[in-house]
Amino acid sequence: MQSPEELAREKIDKLLTECGWIIQNRSAINLSAGRGIAIREALLKNRDEADYLLFVGGKAIGTVEAKPEGYTLTGVEEQSGKYGKGLLDIYPKWCEPLPFAYESTGTETRFTNRLDPTPTSRNVFAFHKPETLLAYLEPEQQLNTRLANLPTADQMPESNLWSVQIEAIRNLEKSLAANKRRALIQMATGSGKTYTAVNFVYRLIKLAGARRVLFLVDRGNLGDQTLKEFQQFVTPDDGRKFTELYNVQHLQSAQLDRVNRVCISTIQRLYSMLRELVFISFKMYTASCDQRAETGSALCAFNEACG
Repeated sequence: MQSPEELAREKIDKLLTECGWIIQNRSAINLSAGRGIAIREALLKNRDEADYLLFVGGKAIGTVEAKPEGYTLTGVEEQSGKYGKGLLDIYPKWCEPLPFAYESTGTETRFTNRLDPTPTSRNVFAFHKPETLLAYLEPEQQLNTRLANLPTADQMPESNLWSVQIEAIRNLEKSLAANKRRALIQMATGSGKTYTAVNFVYRLIKLAGARRVLFLVDRGNLGDQTLKEFQQFVTPDDGRKFTELYNVQHLQSAQLDRVNRVCISTIQRLYSMLRELVFISFKMYTASCDQRAETGSALCAFNEACG
């Protein structure tokens, strides 16, 4: 019978393989076998071992620390950080300490990007693809760095916003700048929640360079209303309509047009897509749920899509 640790590593092997990683034992390392290589039980300094040492393009880029299912992963981040600094000199590396670290039970996975202004581990739905981690090395790909500068990026036009909307956007941007990845804006019915959301979506794309924004709604008719809001929104600094500058898609099927900067979807459709393994890459998401309680399972499934 397999031990809990062996079961966890079996699941992790499967997850890594599905995300484009080639699994190798340390006794038969071939870094030219593919773009992304995961070496099991790789030797480190001081006789330590990394459960998985990740290589992209022949250079070490991160580690995976495996734990049995049920193990509390939030306390393992420090251990992963130690492995990232203990690389043997024989290994080529992108930088030291290694920029990326995962902790995983095969059921739950946490990820730390040490290139962030304030690195903290977070839950992810799956491992990143090798090419995704490689892209994260580029300074312009560091969204959190751009978010940290967002509150000082410009002066917000106030002519078409109520004071409560201005306060909501300001506080949201301060929250994102502080690397708080989840935030809630609570406003009364009829106070302009969707218009507020469209405003900060525009700012995220224009000022923070968000690659794609997912706007979640809990009913189809809310999706129609949101699309109209984007179509009617006049950008405060340019004077053109939002949809004249950026493509907006109201998702009606499982086909995502990757040129779109905003994708509007019901929670149910997104969850269905993720269940069918149609993985999408988003850099930001916003939800308009009318204070309903049905968002929990969808947000859990959505962790990977948030990057």
